[in-house]
Amino acid sequence: MDEAYERAQELLAGYEVELRSELPENAEIFDAHVHLGNDIDGFQGVYEELERIFDSFGISRGFMFCMDEADRHPGFRVPNDRTLEHGKRSEGRFIPFVRLDLTEDPIGEAERCLDLGARGIKLHPRAQRFLLNDERLAPVFAIAAERRVPILIHGGRGLPPIADNLARLVEAYPDAQLIIAHAGIADLAGLAGRFAGKAGVFFDTSVWSPVDLLSFYHQVSPEQVLYASDYPYGRQPSSLLIALRTARLAGFEEEQLKLMLAGNANRIANGEPPLEPTGPRGGGTFTQSMALARIHQYLSMATPLLWTRQADTVGVIGLALNACDDRDGQAPEDLERIRDLLLAARELWRTLPELDDEDRVPASRATFALVHLADILAVTSGA
Repeated sequence: MDEAYERAQELLAGYEVELRSELPENAEIFDAHVHLGNDIDGFQGVYEELERIFDSFGISRGFMFCMDEADRHPGFRVPNDRTLEHGKRSEGRFIPFVRLDLTEDPIGEAERCLDLGARGIKLHPRAQRFLLNDERLAPVFAIAAERRVPILIHGGRGLPPIADNLARLVEAYPDAQLIIAHAGIADLAGLAGRFAGKAGVFFDTSVWSPVDLLSFYHQVSPEQVLYASDYPYGRQPSSLLIALRTARLAGFEEEQLKLMLAGNANRIANGEPPLEPTGPRGGGTFTQSMALARIHQYLSMATPLLWTRQADTVGVIGLALNACDDRDGQAPEDLERIRDLLLAARELWRTLPELDDEDRVPASRATFALVHLADILAVTSGA
Protein backbone atom coordinates (compact mmCIF):
# COMPACT_ATOMS: atom_id res chain seq x y z
CA MET A 1 0.00 0.00 0.00
CA ASP A 2 2.81 2.44 0.85
CA GLU A 3 4.23 2.55 -2.67
CA ALA A 4 0.80 2.87 -4.30
CA TYR A 5 -0.25 5.60 -1.88
CA GLU A 6 2.98 7.54 -2.40
CA ARG A 7 2.46 7.40 -6.16
CA ALA A 8 -1.09 8.68 -5.73
CA GLN A 9 0.08 11.59 -3.59
CA GLU A 10 2.78 12.45 -6.14
CA LEU A 11 0.20 12.63 -8.93
CA LEU A 12 -2.25 14.65 -6.85
CA ALA A 13 0.49 17.14 -5.95
CA GLY A 14 1.16 17.62 -9.66
CA TYR A 15 -2.45 18.55 -10.27
CA GLU A 16 -2.31 21.05 -7.42
CA VAL A 17 0.41 22.83 -9.39
CA GLU A 18 -1.67 22.61 -12.57
CA LEU A 19 -4.66 24.06 -10.75
CA ARG A 20 -2.73 27.14 -9.72
CA SER A 21 -1.70 27.72 -13.33
CA GLU A 22 -5.35 27.57 -14.45
CA LEU A 23 -6.66 30.11 -11.95
CA PRO A 24 -7.23 33.61 -13.35
CA GLU A 25 -4.52 36.07 -12.38
CA ASN A 26 -5.10 37.58 -8.92
CA ALA A 27 -8.29 35.56 -8.52
CA GLU A 28 -9.88 35.38 -5.08
CA ILE A 29 -11.59 32.12 -4.10
CA PHE A 30 -14.68 31.88 -1.89
CA ASP A 31 -16.03 28.40 -1.07
CA ALA A 32 -19.81 28.69 -0.76
CA HIS A 33 -20.47 25.22 0.72
CA VAL A 34 -18.37 23.56 3.43
CA HIS A 35 -19.26 21.37 6.42
CA LEU A 36 -17.60 21.00 9.80
CA GLY A 37 -18.60 18.22 12.16
CA ASN A 38 -19.26 14.49 12.21
CA ASP A 39 -21.96 13.12 9.93
CA ILE A 40 -23.92 10.00 10.76
CA ASP A 41 -22.64 8.59 7.42
CA GLY A 42 -19.08 8.54 8.81
CA PHE A 43 -17.68 11.60 7.03
CA GLN A 44 -15.86 14.18 9.14
CA GLY A 45 -15.25 17.84 8.50
CA VAL A 46 -12.31 18.88 10.68
CA TYR A 47 -11.61 22.53 11.46
CA GLU A 48 -7.81 22.24 11.26
CA GLU A 49 -7.94 20.32 7.98
CA LEU A 50 -10.30 22.84 6.38
CA GLU A 51 -8.08 25.67 7.56
CA ARG A 52 -5.07 23.97 5.93
CA ILE A 53 -7.01 23.54 2.68
CA PHE A 54 -8.02 27.20 2.66
CA ASP A 55 -4.43 28.25 3.35
CA SER A 56 -2.94 25.92 0.74
CA PHE A 57 -5.27 26.93 -2.07
CA GLY A 58 -5.64 30.60 -1.18
CA ILE A 59 -9.35 30.39 -0.29
CA SER A 60 -10.37 33.58 1.49
CA ARG A 61 -13.77 32.72 3.01
CA GLY A 62 -16.51 30.12 3.01
CA PHE A 63 -20.12 29.53 4.00
CA MET A 64 -19.93 26.87 6.74
CA PHE A 65 -22.50 24.71 8.50
CA CYS A 66 -22.74 21.50 10.47
CA MET A 67 -23.39 18.01 9.14
CA ASP A 68 -26.26 15.60 9.87
CA GLU A 69 -24.83 14.84 13.29
CA ALA A 70 -25.59 12.21 15.89
CA ASP A 71 -26.41 14.89 18.48
CA ARG A 72 -28.61 16.91 16.11
CA HIS A 73 -31.69 16.57 18.32
CA PRO A 74 -33.28 18.80 19.39
CA GLY A 75 -33.26 21.12 16.41
CA PHE A 76 -29.49 20.98 15.65
CA ARG A 77 -28.94 23.18 18.71
CA VAL A 78 -25.67 21.58 19.84
CA PRO A 79 -24.13 21.28 16.34
CA ASN A 80 -25.21 24.85 15.58
CA ASP A 81 -23.41 26.02 18.72
CA ARG A 82 -20.26 24.33 17.45
CA THR A 83 -20.75 26.05 14.09
CA LEU A 84 -20.96 29.42 15.80
CA GLU A 85 -17.78 28.67 17.75
CA HIS A 86 -15.98 27.67 14.54
CA GLY A 87 -17.06 30.97 13.02
CA LYS A 88 -15.69 32.95 15.96
CA ARG A 89 -12.46 30.97 15.99
CA SER A 90 -11.88 31.65 12.29
CA GLU A 91 -12.36 35.40 12.78
CA GLY A 92 -14.81 35.65 9.91
CA ARG A 93 -13.15 33.25 7.50
CA PHE A 94 -15.73 30.50 8.05
CA ILE A 95 -19.10 32.26 7.87
CA PRO A 96 -21.62 30.32 9.99
CA PHE A 97 -25.04 29.20 8.76
CA VAL A 98 -27.68 27.77 11.11
CA ARG A 99 -28.97 24.34 10.12
CA LEU A 100 -32.66 23.68 10.79
CA ASP A 101 -34.98 20.74 11.36
CA LEU A 102 -38.56 21.66 10.49
CA THR A 103 -39.91 19.27 13.13
CA GLU A 104 -38.05 20.89 16.05
CA ASP A 105 -38.72 24.63 16.53
CA PRO A 106 -36.98 25.85 13.36
CA ILE A 107 -37.93 29.50 13.84
CA GLY A 108 -36.79 29.59 17.45
CA GLU A 109 -33.47 28.00 16.51
CA ALA A 110 -33.04 30.30 13.52
CA GLU A 111 -33.66 33.40 15.61
CA ARG A 112 -31.38 32.18 18.40
CA CYS A 113 -28.45 31.51 16.06
CA LEU A 114 -28.95 34.60 13.91
CA ASP A 115 -28.91 36.68 17.08
CA LEU A 116 -25.63 34.98 18.04
CA GLY A 117 -23.93 35.71 14.71
CA ALA A 118 -25.11 33.19 12.12
CA ARG A 119 -25.16 34.75 8.66
CA GLY A 120 -27.36 32.30 6.76
CA ILE A 121 -29.69 29.29 6.93
CA LYS A 122 -29.04 25.72 5.73
CA LEU A 123 -31.90 23.37 4.76
CA HIS A 124 -31.53 19.73 3.71
CA PRO A 125 -34.84 18.21 2.56
CA ARG A 126 -33.37 14.74 1.90
CA ALA A 127 -31.56 14.38 5.25
CA GLN A 128 -34.37 15.95 7.28
CA ARG A 129 -37.10 14.26 5.20
CA PHE A 130 -39.39 17.08 4.17
CA LEU A 131 -40.86 18.16 0.85
CA LEU A 132 -40.77 21.63 -0.62
CA ASN A 133 -44.54 22.01 -0.28
CA ASP A 134 -44.20 21.82 3.51
CA GLU A 135 -46.09 24.74 5.07
CA ARG A 136 -43.37 25.06 7.74
CA LEU A 137 -40.97 26.44 5.11
CA ALA A 138 -42.85 29.72 4.68
CA PRO A 139 -41.85 31.18 8.09
CA VAL A 140 -38.24 30.11 7.45
CA PHE A 141 -38.22 32.12 4.22
CA ALA A 142 -39.96 34.94 6.02
CA ILE A 143 -37.25 35.24 8.66
CA ALA A 144 -34.54 35.00 5.98
CA ALA A 145 -36.20 37.89 4.15
CA GLU A 146 -36.60 39.90 7.35
CA ARG A 147 -32.99 39.36 8.46
CA ARG A 148 -31.60 39.68 4.90
CA VAL A 149 -29.69 36.39 5.12
CA PRO A 150 -29.40 33.71 2.41
CA ILE A 151 -30.91 30.25 2.51
CA LEU A 152 -28.77 27.43 1.14
CA ILE A 153 -30.83 24.36 0.27
CA HIS A 154 -29.74 20.91 -0.87
CA GLY A 155 -30.50 20.46 -4.57
CA GLY A 156 -28.59 17.27 -5.31
CA ARG A 157 -29.38 13.57 -5.37
CA GLY A 158 -32.24 11.96 -3.51
CA LEU A 159 -34.99 14.52 -4.19
CA PRO A 160 -38.19 14.62 -6.23
CA PRO A 161 -38.75 17.64 -8.50
CA ILE A 162 -38.54 20.77 -6.35
CA ALA A 163 -38.68 23.72 -8.77
CA ASP A 164 -42.38 24.61 -8.67
CA ASN A 165 -42.72 24.61 -4.88
CA LEU A 166 -39.42 26.45 -4.43
CA ALA A 167 -40.49 29.06 -6.97
CA ARG A 168 -43.65 29.76 -4.98
CA LEU A 169 -41.56 30.43 -1.87
CA VAL A 170 -39.18 32.73 -3.75
CA GLU A 171 -42.10 34.64 -5.26
CA ALA A 172 -43.69 35.04 -1.83
CA TYR A 173 -40.44 36.17 -0.15
CA PRO A 174 -38.38 37.99 -2.81
CA ASP A 175 -36.01 39.50 -0.23
CA ALA A 176 -34.77 36.03 0.81
CA GLN A 177 -31.71 35.24 -1.29
CA LEU A 178 -31.52 31.57 -2.23
CA ILE A 179 -28.54 29.29 -2.94
CA ILE A 180 -29.41 25.96 -4.56
CA ALA A 181 -26.64 23.47 -3.83
CA HIS A 182 -25.09 20.91 -6.17
CA ALA A 183 -26.04 22.88 -9.31
CA GLY A 184 -29.66 21.86 -8.70
CA ILE A 185 -29.09 18.55 -10.49
CA ALA A 186 -32.08 16.96 -8.72
CA ASP A 187 -34.33 19.09 -10.93
CA LEU A 188 -31.97 21.08 -13.15
CA ALA A 189 -34.29 21.67 -16.07
CA GLY A 190 -37.14 22.74 -13.79
CA LEU A 191 -34.96 24.94 -11.58
CA ALA A 192 -33.26 26.59 -14.54
CA GLY A 193 -36.63 27.15 -16.17
CA ARG A 194 -37.89 28.87 -13.04
CA PHE A 195 -34.80 30.75 -11.87
CA ALA A 196 -32.37 31.32 -14.75
CA GLY A 197 -31.89 35.07 -15.07
CA LYS A 198 -33.48 35.77 -11.68
CA ALA A 199 -31.28 38.03 -9.57
CA GLY A 200 -30.95 36.81 -5.99
CA VAL A 201 -31.17 33.10 -6.81
CA PHE A 202 -27.81 31.32 -7.01
CA PHE A 203 -26.54 27.80 -7.66
CA ASP A 204 -23.31 26.28 -6.36
CA THR A 205 -20.94 24.08 -8.36
CA SER A 206 -20.48 21.18 -5.90
CA VAL A 207 -21.17 18.19 -8.18
CA TRP A 208 -19.10 15.18 -9.21
CA SER A 209 -19.87 15.01 -12.92
CA PRO A 210 -18.29 17.54 -15.29
CA VAL A 211 -21.10 16.81 -17.76
CA ASP A 212 -23.60 18.06 -15.17
CA LEU A 213 -21.68 21.33 -14.89
CA LEU A 214 -21.54 21.79 -18.66
CA SER A 215 -25.30 21.34 -18.84
CA PHE A 216 -25.75 23.67 -15.87
CA TYR A 217 -23.65 26.49 -17.36
CA HIS A 218 -25.71 26.24 -20.56
CA GLN A 219 -28.87 27.04 -18.59
CA VAL A 220 -27.87 29.50 -15.83
CA SER A 221 -26.22 32.93 -15.88
CA PRO A 222 -22.57 33.26 -14.71
CA GLU A 223 -23.80 35.92 -12.27
CA GLN A 224 -25.82 33.17 -10.53
CA VAL A 225 -22.97 30.68 -10.07
CA LEU A 226 -21.01 30.18 -6.84
CA TYR A 227 -17.91 28.03 -6.58
CA ALA A 228 -18.32 25.36 -3.88
CA SER A 229 -16.49 22.21 -2.79
CA ASP A 230 -18.96 20.51 -0.40
CA TYR A 231 -16.01 19.70 1.92
CA PRO A 232 -15.42 17.05 3.26
CA TYR A 233 -17.21 15.26 0.40
CA GLY A 234 -15.54 17.40 -2.24
CA ARG A 235 -11.75 17.73 -2.12
CA GLN A 236 -8.97 19.68 -3.77
CA PRO A 237 -7.56 19.87 -6.38
CA SER A 238 -10.53 18.13 -8.07
CA SER A 239 -13.16 20.55 -6.76
CA LEU A 240 -11.59 23.68 -8.20
CA LEU A 241 -10.36 21.98 -11.38
CA ILE A 242 -13.80 20.66 -12.31
CA ALA A 243 -15.36 24.10 -11.87
CA LEU A 244 -12.61 25.92 -13.77
CA ARG A 245 -12.14 23.53 -16.68
CA THR A 246 -15.85 23.13 -17.37
CA ALA A 247 -16.44 26.87 -17.11
CA ARG A 248 -13.66 27.56 -19.60
CA LEU A 249 -15.05 24.89 -21.93
CA ALA A 250 -18.46 26.56 -21.66
CA GLY A 251 -16.93 29.88 -22.71
CA PHE A 252 -16.64 31.82 -19.45
CA GLU A 253 -14.46 34.90 -19.83
CA GLU A 254 -11.89 35.79 -17.16
CA GLU A 255 -14.18 38.22 -15.35
CA GLN A 256 -16.97 35.66 -15.31
CA LEU A 257 -14.58 33.09 -13.84
CA LYS A 258 -13.74 35.58 -11.09
CA LEU A 259 -17.43 36.12 -10.39
CA MET A 260 -17.91 32.38 -10.03
CA LEU A 261 -14.82 31.90 -7.87
CA ALA A 262 -15.58 34.69 -5.41
CA GLY A 263 -17.32 37.78 -6.75
CA ASN A 264 -20.90 36.54 -6.54
CA ALA A 265 -20.41 34.97 -3.08
CA ASN A 266 -18.69 38.08 -1.77
CA ARG A 267 -21.72 40.16 -2.70
CA ILE A 268 -23.95 37.79 -0.71
CA ALA A 269 -21.61 37.76 2.29
CA ASN A 270 -21.20 41.55 2.22
CA GLY A 271 -24.94 42.24 1.96
CA GLU A 272 -24.61 43.80 -1.49
CA PRO A 273 -27.35 43.50 -4.13
CA PRO A 274 -26.81 40.76 -6.72
CA LEU A 275 -25.59 41.60 -10.19
CA GLU A 276 -28.10 41.60 -13.01
CA PRO A 277 -27.81 38.19 -14.71
CA THR A 278 -26.55 37.96 -18.27
CA GLY A 279 -27.14 35.07 -20.65
CA PRO A 280 -25.94 31.50 -19.98
CA ARG A 281 -22.75 30.15 -21.56
CA GLY A 282 -22.01 27.06 -23.58
CA GLY A 283 -24.11 25.03 -25.94
CA GLY A 284 -26.76 22.36 -25.81
CA THR A 285 -24.53 19.71 -27.31
CA PHE A 286 -21.23 18.23 -26.17
CA THR A 287 -18.71 16.61 -28.48
CA GLN A 288 -15.76 14.39 -27.61
CA SER A 289 -13.77 11.59 -29.17
CA MET A 290 -15.05 8.03 -28.85
CA ALA A 291 -12.02 7.13 -26.71
CA LEU A 292 -12.78 9.85 -24.17
CA ALA A 293 -16.50 9.05 -24.24
CA ARG A 294 -15.73 5.43 -23.38
CA ILE A 295 -13.40 6.47 -20.57
CA HIS A 296 -16.04 8.78 -19.10
CA GLN A 297 -18.63 6.00 -19.29
CA TYR A 298 -16.44 3.50 -17.44
CA LEU A 299 -15.37 6.00 -14.78
CA SER A 300 -19.01 6.91 -14.17
CA MET A 301 -19.50 3.20 -13.44
CA ALA A 302 -16.53 3.23 -11.06
CA THR A 303 -17.84 6.08 -8.95
CA PRO A 304 -20.70 4.28 -7.13
CA LEU A 305 -18.40 1.34 -6.46
CA LEU A 306 -15.98 3.65 -4.67
CA TRP A 307 -18.79 5.48 -2.85
CA THR A 308 -20.13 2.18 -1.51
CA ARG A 309 -16.65 0.83 -0.67
CA GLN A 310 -16.81 -2.07 -3.14
CA ALA A 311 -14.01 -3.73 -5.05
CA ASP A 312 -13.74 -3.20 -8.80
CA THR A 313 -15.26 -6.61 -9.53
CA VAL A 314 -16.64 -5.32 -12.83
CA GLY A 315 -13.18 -4.33 -14.03
CA VAL A 316 -14.21 -0.82 -15.04
CA ILE A 317 -10.75 0.67 -14.49
CA GLY A 318 -9.31 -1.94 -16.82
CA LEU A 319 -11.89 -1.06 -19.45
CA ALA A 320 -11.05 2.64 -19.12
CA LEU A 321 -7.35 1.83 -19.43
CA ASN A 322 -8.03 -0.18 -22.59
CA ALA A 323 -9.86 2.83 -24.02
CA CYS A 324 -6.68 4.87 -23.51
CA ASP A 325 -5.11 2.77 -26.28
CA ASP A 326 -7.71 3.96 -28.80
CA ARG A 327 -6.24 7.17 -30.19
CA ASP A 328 -9.26 7.86 -32.45
CA GLY A 329 -8.11 11.37 -33.25
CA GLN A 330 -7.40 12.20 -29.62
CA ALA A 331 -4.09 13.81 -28.63
CA PRO A 332 -1.85 11.05 -27.20
CA GLU A 333 -0.69 13.25 -24.31
CA ASP A 334 -4.28 13.60 -23.03
CA LEU A 335 -4.75 9.85 -22.94
CA GLU A 336 -1.37 9.28 -21.33
CA ARG A 337 -2.23 11.65 -18.49
CA ILE A 338 -5.48 9.78 -17.93
CA ARG A 339 -3.64 6.47 -18.08
CA ASP A 340 -1.17 7.55 -15.38
CA LEU A 341 -4.02 8.49 -13.05
CA LEU A 342 -5.89 5.25 -13.66
CA LEU A 343 -2.87 2.98 -13.23
CA ALA A 344 -2.23 4.56 -9.85
CA ALA A 345 -5.94 4.34 -8.93
CA ARG A 346 -6.10 0.65 -9.85
CA GLU A 347 -3.09 -0.26 -7.74
CA LEU A 348 -4.37 1.66 -4.74
CA TRP A 349 -7.93 0.33 -5.11
CA ARG A 350 -6.59 -3.23 -5.00
CA THR A 351 -5.01 -2.62 -1.59
CA LEU A 352 -8.16 -1.32 0.12
CA PRO A 353 -9.54 -4.67 1.41
CA GLU A 354 -6.23 -5.36 3.17
CA LEU A 355 -6.12 -2.09 5.11
CA ASP A 356 -7.34 -1.29 8.58
CA ASP A 357 -9.84 1.54 9.07
CA GLU A 358 -7.16 4.13 9.84
CA ASP A 359 -5.33 3.54 6.55
CA ARG A 360 -8.40 2.75 4.45
CA VAL A 361 -9.93 6.22 4.72
CA PRO A 362 -7.02 8.20 3.20
CA ALA A 363 -6.38 5.47 0.64
CA SER A 364 -10.03 5.45 -0.43
CA ARG A 365 -10.03 9.23 -0.74
CA ALA A 366 -6.89 9.16 -2.85
CA THR A 367 -8.32 6.45 -5.10
CA PHE A 368 -11.49 8.45 -5.65
CA ALA A 369 -9.47 11.62 -6.29
CA LEU A 370 -7.44 9.90 -9.00
CA VAL A 371 -10.54 8.53 -10.72
CA HIS A 372 -12.29 11.90 -10.46
CA LEU A 373 -9.33 13.77 -11.97
CA ALA A 374 -9.18 11.24 -14.81
CA ASP A 375 -12.86 11.81 -15.55
CA ILE A 376 -12.48 15.60 -15.44
CA LEU A 377 -9.70 15.31 -18.02
CA ALA A 378 -11.78 12.94 -20.16
CA VAL A 379 -14.67 15.40 -20.35
CA THR A 380 -12.74 18.68 -20.52
CA SER A 381 -9.80 17.74 -22.72
CA GLY A 382 -9.10 20.74 -24.93
CA ALA A 383 -10.79 23.20 -22.56
